[in-house]
Amino acid sequence: MVKQVNIGLIGAGRIGRIHARNLKFQVPGAKLVAVADVVIASAKKLAEELEIPICEQDYHRLLEHKEIEAILICSSTDTHAQMIVESAKVGKHVFCEKPIALEIDKIDQALAAVAKAGVKLQVGFNRRFDPSFKKARELVESGRIGTPQLLRISSRDPQPPPLDYVKVSGGLFLDMMIHDFDMARYLLGEEVTELMAAGNCLIDPSIGKCGDIDTAVVILKFESGALGAIDNSRQAIYGYDQRIEVFGSKGSVVVGNKTPTEVMVHSADSIHSDTPLFFFLERYQEAYLAEMHHFVNCLLEGKEPSAGGWDGKISVLMGLAAQESLAKATFIKVKKS
Repeated sequence: MVKQVNIGLIGAGRIGRIHARNLKFQVPGAKLVAVADVVIASAKKLAEELEIPICEQDYHRLLEHKEIEAILICSSTDTHAQMIVESAKVGKHVFCEKPIALEIDKIDQALAAVAKAGVKLQVGFNRRFDPSFKKARELVESGRIGTPQLLRISSRDPQPPPLDYVKVSGGLFLDMMIHDFDMARYLLGEEVTELMAAGNCLIDPSIGKCGDIDTAVVILKFESGALGAIDNSRQAIYGYDQRIEVFGSKGSVVVGNKTPTEVMVHSADSIHSDTPLFFFLERYQEAYLAEMHHFVNCLLEGKEPSAGGWDGKISVLMGLAAQESLAKATFIKVKKS
Protein backbone atom coordinates (compact mmCIF):
# COMPACT_ATOMS: atom_id res chain seq x y z
CA MET A 1 0.00 0.00 0.00
CA VAL A 2 1.50 3.34 -1.07
CA LYS A 3 1.73 6.15 1.46
CA GLN A 4 2.09 9.06 -0.94
CA VAL A 5 0.59 9.96 -4.31
CA ASN A 6 2.60 12.13 -6.69
CA ILE A 7 0.21 14.38 -8.60
CA GLY A 8 0.48 16.51 -11.71
CA LEU A 9 -1.91 19.41 -12.30
CA ILE A 10 -3.08 20.48 -15.77
CA GLY A 11 -4.59 23.96 -15.67
CA ALA A 12 -3.34 26.73 -13.39
CA GLY A 13 -6.50 28.82 -13.54
CA ARG A 14 -8.91 29.64 -10.74
CA ILE A 15 -10.04 26.13 -9.82
CA GLY A 16 -6.61 24.65 -10.49
CA ARG A 17 -5.05 27.04 -7.99
CA ILE A 18 -7.64 26.08 -5.35
CA HIS A 19 -6.86 22.37 -5.74
CA ALA A 20 -3.13 23.07 -5.81
CA ARG A 21 -3.15 24.92 -2.50
CA ASN A 22 -5.32 22.28 -0.88
CA LEU A 23 -3.01 19.50 -2.05
CA LYS A 24 0.10 21.40 -0.98
CA PHE A 25 -1.00 22.33 2.52
CA GLN A 26 -4.03 20.32 3.63
CA VAL A 27 -4.17 16.84 2.06
CA PRO A 28 -1.93 14.28 3.77
CA GLY A 29 -0.58 11.66 1.41
CA ALA A 30 -0.54 13.97 -1.59
CA LYS A 31 2.50 15.57 -3.19
CA LEU A 32 1.97 18.06 -5.98
CA VAL A 33 5.07 17.61 -8.14
CA ALA A 34 4.13 19.22 -11.45
CA VAL A 35 1.93 21.85 -13.08
CA ALA A 36 1.23 22.59 -16.74
CA ASP A 37 -0.74 25.34 -18.44
CA VAL A 38 -0.89 26.62 -22.01
CA VAL A 39 -0.40 30.05 -20.47
CA ILE A 40 3.08 29.33 -19.18
CA ALA A 41 3.14 32.48 -17.06
CA SER A 42 0.25 31.12 -14.99
CA ALA A 43 2.00 27.79 -14.51
CA LYS A 44 5.26 29.49 -13.51
CA LYS A 45 3.53 31.78 -11.04
CA LEU A 46 1.81 28.85 -9.31
CA ALA A 47 4.98 26.75 -9.37
CA GLU A 48 6.97 29.53 -7.74
CA GLU A 49 4.29 30.25 -5.16
CA LEU A 50 3.91 26.61 -4.04
CA GLU A 51 7.44 25.39 -4.82
CA ILE A 52 6.24 22.88 -7.41
CA PRO A 53 9.40 21.40 -8.97
CA ILE A 54 8.12 20.65 -12.50
CA CYS A 55 6.54 23.40 -14.61
CA GLU A 56 5.56 22.91 -18.25
CA GLN A 57 3.53 24.56 -20.99
CA ASP A 58 2.81 21.27 -22.78
CA TYR A 59 0.82 18.93 -20.54
CA HIS A 60 2.17 15.91 -22.43
CA ARG A 61 5.44 16.41 -20.55
CA LEU A 62 3.59 15.58 -17.32
CA LEU A 63 2.32 12.33 -18.81
CA GLU A 64 5.91 11.34 -19.65
CA HIS A 65 7.07 11.62 -16.02
CA LYS A 66 6.98 8.12 -14.52
CA GLU A 67 6.97 9.40 -10.94
CA ILE A 68 3.62 11.16 -11.51
CA GLU A 69 0.88 8.71 -10.54
CA ALA A 70 -2.23 10.87 -10.89
CA ILE A 71 -3.34 13.78 -13.04
CA LEU A 72 -5.72 16.60 -12.05
CA ILE A 73 -7.48 18.00 -15.13
CA CYS A 74 -8.59 21.59 -14.53
CA SER A 75 -8.29 22.88 -18.09
CA SER A 76 -11.04 24.01 -20.46
CA THR A 77 -13.96 21.63 -21.03
CA ASP A 78 -13.09 20.86 -24.64
CA THR A 79 -9.78 19.32 -23.52
CA HIS A 80 -11.07 17.04 -20.73
CA ALA A 81 -11.94 13.84 -22.61
CA GLN A 82 -8.73 13.70 -24.62
CA MET A 83 -6.63 14.31 -21.53
CA ILE A 84 -8.43 11.53 -19.69
CA VAL A 85 -7.75 9.14 -22.58
CA GLU A 86 -4.08 10.09 -22.76
CA SER A 87 -3.60 9.93 -18.99
CA ALA A 88 -5.26 6.52 -18.75
CA LYS A 89 -3.15 5.10 -21.58
CA VAL A 90 0.02 5.78 -19.58
CA GLY A 91 -1.48 4.33 -16.40
CA LYS A 92 -2.22 7.51 -14.48
CA HIS A 93 -5.26 7.94 -12.26
CA VAL A 94 -7.42 10.97 -13.06
CA PHE A 95 -9.40 13.65 -11.30
CA CYS A 96 -11.32 15.70 -13.87
CA GLU A 97 -13.43 18.77 -13.39
CA LYS A 98 -16.96 18.57 -14.78
CA PRO A 99 -18.10 17.96 -17.44
CA ILE A 100 -16.05 15.14 -18.94
CA ALA A 101 -17.21 16.41 -22.33
CA LEU A 102 -20.30 17.90 -23.95
CA GLU A 103 -20.60 15.01 -26.43
CA ILE A 104 -21.56 11.50 -25.31
CA ASP A 105 -19.27 9.75 -27.80
CA LYS A 106 -16.26 11.58 -26.34
CA ILE A 107 -17.35 10.66 -22.80
CA ASP A 108 -17.67 7.03 -23.84
CA GLN A 109 -14.17 7.07 -25.33
CA ALA A 110 -12.77 8.49 -22.10
CA LEU A 111 -14.58 5.97 -19.90
CA ALA A 112 -13.50 3.10 -22.15
CA ALA A 113 -9.87 4.19 -21.84
CA VAL A 114 -10.17 4.36 -18.05
CA ALA A 115 -11.75 0.89 -17.88
CA LYS A 116 -9.15 -0.64 -20.21
CA ALA A 117 -6.25 0.82 -18.23
CA GLY A 118 -7.75 -0.07 -14.86
CA VAL A 119 -7.10 3.40 -13.45
CA LYS A 120 -9.40 5.37 -11.20
CA LEU A 121 -11.44 8.37 -12.31
CA GLN A 122 -13.12 10.94 -10.09
CA VAL A 123 -15.32 13.68 -11.57
CA GLY A 124 -15.37 17.07 -9.84
CA PHE A 125 -18.87 17.14 -8.39
CA ASN A 126 -17.67 18.98 -5.30
CA ARG A 127 -21.11 19.64 -3.86
CA ARG A 128 -21.39 15.97 -2.84
CA PHE A 129 -18.63 16.73 -0.36
CA ASP A 130 -20.24 19.79 1.21
CA PRO A 131 -20.74 18.85 4.90
CA SER A 132 -24.37 19.97 4.99
CA PHE A 133 -25.40 18.30 1.73
CA LYS A 134 -23.54 15.15 2.76
CA LYS A 135 -25.41 15.04 6.06
CA ALA A 136 -28.71 15.56 4.23
CA ARG A 137 -27.89 12.57 2.01
CA GLU A 138 -27.06 10.45 5.07
CA LEU A 139 -30.35 11.40 6.75
CA VAL A 140 -32.34 10.48 3.64
CA GLU A 141 -30.46 7.21 3.27
CA SER A 142 -31.03 6.32 6.93
CA GLY A 143 -34.80 6.61 6.54
CA ARG A 144 -35.03 9.50 9.00
CA ILE A 145 -37.55 11.35 6.80
CA GLY A 146 -39.28 8.20 5.54
CA THR A 147 -39.84 7.63 1.85
CA PRO A 148 -38.68 10.64 -0.22
CA GLN A 149 -41.54 12.21 -2.17
CA LEU A 150 -40.42 15.69 -3.20
CA LEU A 151 -37.06 17.28 -3.88
CA ARG A 152 -36.36 20.99 -4.32
CA ILE A 153 -33.04 22.50 -5.37
CA SER A 154 -32.44 26.22 -5.84
CA SER A 155 -29.11 27.21 -7.37
CA ARG A 156 -28.62 30.85 -8.29
CA ASP A 157 -25.42 32.68 -9.14
CA PRO A 158 -24.80 36.22 -7.87
CA GLN A 159 -24.03 37.49 -11.37
CA PRO A 160 -23.83 36.14 -14.94
CA PRO A 161 -20.51 34.88 -16.27
CA PRO A 162 -18.69 36.77 -19.05
CA LEU A 163 -20.26 36.34 -22.49
CA ASP A 164 -17.04 34.82 -23.83
CA TYR A 165 -17.51 32.06 -21.27
CA VAL A 166 -21.22 31.62 -22.05
CA LYS A 167 -20.41 31.05 -25.72
CA VAL A 168 -18.24 27.99 -24.97
CA SER A 169 -19.89 26.73 -21.77
CA GLY A 170 -22.30 24.30 -23.40
CA GLY A 171 -25.30 26.22 -22.05
CA LEU A 172 -26.92 26.60 -18.65
CA PHE A 173 -28.04 22.96 -18.39
CA LEU A 174 -24.58 21.51 -19.09
CA ASP A 175 -22.56 24.20 -17.32
CA MET A 176 -24.55 25.33 -14.29
CA MET A 177 -27.42 22.92 -13.68
CA ILE A 178 -25.19 19.89 -14.21
CA HIS A 179 -24.21 20.20 -10.54
CA ASP A 180 -27.88 20.13 -9.56
CA PHE A 181 -28.60 17.10 -11.75
CA ASP A 182 -25.85 15.27 -9.90
CA MET A 183 -27.08 16.53 -6.53
CA ALA A 184 -30.62 15.32 -7.26
CA ARG A 185 -29.38 11.78 -7.95
CA TYR A 186 -27.02 11.93 -4.98
CA LEU A 187 -29.62 13.09 -2.46
CA LEU A 188 -32.26 10.51 -3.38
CA GLY A 189 -29.86 7.73 -4.31
CA GLU A 190 -31.73 6.86 -7.50
CA GLU A 191 -31.90 7.77 -11.16
CA VAL A 192 -34.17 10.24 -12.95
CA THR A 193 -36.32 8.58 -15.62
CA GLU A 194 -37.62 11.70 -17.38
CA LEU A 195 -37.64 15.46 -17.05
CA MET A 196 -39.21 18.61 -18.43
CA ALA A 197 -37.49 21.98 -18.75
CA ALA A 198 -38.68 25.56 -19.10
CA GLY A 199 -36.35 28.51 -19.51
CA ASN A 200 -35.94 32.06 -20.69
CA CYS A 201 -33.63 35.06 -20.83
CA LEU A 202 -34.84 37.38 -18.08
CA ILE A 203 -31.53 38.88 -16.96
CA ASP A 204 -29.32 39.66 -19.94
CA PRO A 205 -30.57 39.59 -23.57
CA SER A 206 -26.95 39.15 -24.70
CA ILE A 207 -27.00 35.64 -23.21
CA GLY A 208 -29.97 34.86 -25.45
CA LYS A 209 -28.07 36.13 -28.47
CA CYS A 210 -25.37 33.59 -27.59
CA GLY A 211 -27.99 30.85 -27.87
CA ASP A 212 -28.39 30.28 -24.14
CA ILE A 213 -30.82 31.07 -21.33
CA ASP A 214 -30.23 32.61 -17.91
CA THR A 215 -33.29 31.40 -15.99
CA ALA A 216 -34.66 27.86 -15.89
CA VAL A 217 -36.85 25.37 -14.04
CA VAL A 218 -36.65 21.61 -14.55
CA ILE A 219 -39.16 19.04 -13.25
CA LEU A 220 -37.74 15.58 -12.50
CA LYS A 221 -39.42 12.18 -12.24
CA PHE A 222 -37.44 9.57 -10.31
CA GLU A 223 -37.53 5.77 -10.61
CA SER A 224 -39.46 5.48 -7.34
CA GLY A 225 -42.12 7.94 -8.47
CA ALA A 226 -40.72 10.80 -6.38
CA LEU A 227 -40.75 14.24 -7.99
CA GLY A 228 -38.14 16.96 -8.07
CA ALA A 229 -37.83 20.58 -9.09
CA ILE A 230 -34.62 22.47 -9.84
CA ASP A 231 -34.51 26.22 -10.43
CA ASN A 232 -31.49 28.12 -11.73
CA SER A 233 -30.84 31.81 -12.18
CA ARG A 234 -27.70 33.51 -13.40
CA GLN A 235 -28.28 36.50 -11.11
CA ALA A 236 -29.39 36.61 -7.50
CA ILE A 237 -28.60 40.15 -6.40
CA TYR A 238 -28.33 39.15 -2.72
CA GLY A 239 -25.55 36.56 -3.17
CA TYR A 240 -24.80 32.95 -4.06
CA ASP A 241 -28.10 31.19 -3.36
CA GLN A 242 -27.75 27.44 -2.72
CA ARG A 243 -30.64 25.64 -0.99
CA ILE A 244 -32.11 22.15 -0.95
CA GLU A 245 -35.05 20.32 0.62
CA VAL A 246 -35.99 16.65 0.57
CA PHE A 247 -39.56 16.05 1.74
CA GLY A 248 -40.61 12.56 2.77
CA SER A 249 -43.37 10.53 4.39
CA LYS A 250 -41.97 11.16 7.91
CA GLY A 251 -40.65 14.69 7.56
CA SER A 252 -38.14 16.73 5.62
CA VAL A 253 -34.49 17.76 5.62
CA VAL A 254 -33.57 21.30 4.64
CA VAL A 255 -30.19 22.91 3.93
CA GLY A 256 -30.14 26.69 3.74
CA ASN A 257 -27.58 29.25 2.63
CA LYS A 258 -24.23 29.83 4.29
CA THR A 259 -23.62 33.39 5.47
CA PRO A 260 -20.44 35.16 6.62
CA THR A 261 -21.72 35.15 10.22
CA GLU A 262 -24.75 33.79 12.04
CA VAL A 263 -25.51 37.13 13.68
CA MET A 264 -29.14 38.25 13.53
CA VAL A 265 -30.49 41.63 14.66
CA HIS A 266 -34.10 41.64 15.92
CA SER A 267 -36.03 44.89 16.15
CA ALA A 268 -39.65 45.98 16.37
CA ASP A 269 -40.12 46.14 12.62
CA SER A 270 -37.66 43.62 11.16
CA ILE A 271 -35.10 40.87 11.58
CA HIS A 272 -31.79 41.35 9.79
CA SER A 273 -29.02 38.88 9.00
CA ASP A 274 -26.07 38.63 6.63
CA THR A 275 -26.73 37.93 2.98
CA PRO A 276 -25.39 34.61 1.57
CA LEU A 277 -21.73 34.25 0.69
CA PHE A 278 -21.19 35.90 -2.68
CA PHE A 279 -18.65 33.63 -4.39
CA PHE A 280 -18.84 29.90 -5.09
CA LEU A 281 -15.24 29.35 -3.99
CA GLU A 282 -16.17 30.68 -0.55
CA ARG A 283 -19.42 28.71 -0.33
CA TYR A 284 -17.83 25.42 -1.27
CA GLN A 285 -14.37 25.89 0.24
CA GLU A 286 -14.82 22.88 2.55
CA ALA A 287 -16.24 20.79 -0.29
CA TYR A 288 -13.25 21.42 -2.58
CA LEU A 289 -10.90 20.32 0.18
CA ALA A 290 -12.99 17.26 1.06
CA GLU A 291 -13.16 16.04 -2.54
CA MET A 292 -9.35 16.18 -2.79
CA HIS A 293 -9.08 14.22 0.46
CA HIS A 294 -11.47 11.66 -1.04
CA PHE A 295 -9.56 11.35 -4.31
CA VAL A 296 -6.19 10.87 -2.63
CA ASN A 297 -7.58 8.45 -0.05
CA CYS A 298 -9.15 6.36 -2.81
CA LEU A 299 -5.76 6.06 -4.47
CA LEU A 300 -3.99 5.27 -1.21
CA GLU A 301 -6.55 2.67 -0.17
CA GLY A 302 -7.36 1.20 -3.59
CA LYS A 303 -11.02 2.27 -3.48
CA GLU A 304 -13.27 3.57 -6.25
CA PRO A 305 -14.19 7.29 -6.05
CA SER A 306 -17.81 7.95 -5.11
CA ALA A 307 -18.23 10.43 -7.98
CA GLY A 308 -17.07 8.36 -10.93
CA GLY A 309 -17.39 8.05 -14.68
CA TRP A 310 -21.06 7.08 -14.74
CA ASP A 311 -21.94 10.10 -12.62
CA GLY A 312 -20.09 12.28 -15.11
CA LYS A 313 -21.92 10.72 -18.05
CA ILE A 314 -25.48 10.61 -16.68
CA SER A 315 -25.32 14.27 -15.63
CA VAL A 316 -24.55 15.21 -19.25
CA LEU A 317 -27.33 12.92 -20.50
CA MET A 318 -29.71 14.78 -18.18
CA GLY A 319 -28.45 18.12 -19.48
CA LEU A 320 -28.99 17.02 -23.08
CA ALA A 321 -32.49 15.80 -22.19
CA ALA A 322 -33.21 19.22 -20.65
CA GLN A 323 -32.06 20.97 -23.82
CA GLU A 324 -34.34 18.74 -25.89
CA SER A 325 -37.23 19.29 -23.51
CA LEU A 326 -36.80 23.07 -23.68
CA ALA A 327 -36.98 22.90 -27.48
CA LYS A 328 -39.97 20.54 -27.59
CA ALA A 329 -41.87 21.76 -24.50
CA THR A 330 -42.55 18.24 -23.26
CA PHE A 331 -41.20 15.57 -20.93
CA ILE A 332 -38.13 13.76 -22.30
CA LYS A 333 -36.90 10.38 -21.11
CA VAL A 334 -33.34 10.42 -19.82
CA LYS A 335 -31.19 8.03 -21.84
CA LYS A 336 -29.12 5.51 -19.92
CA SER A 337 -26.46 4.99 -22.55
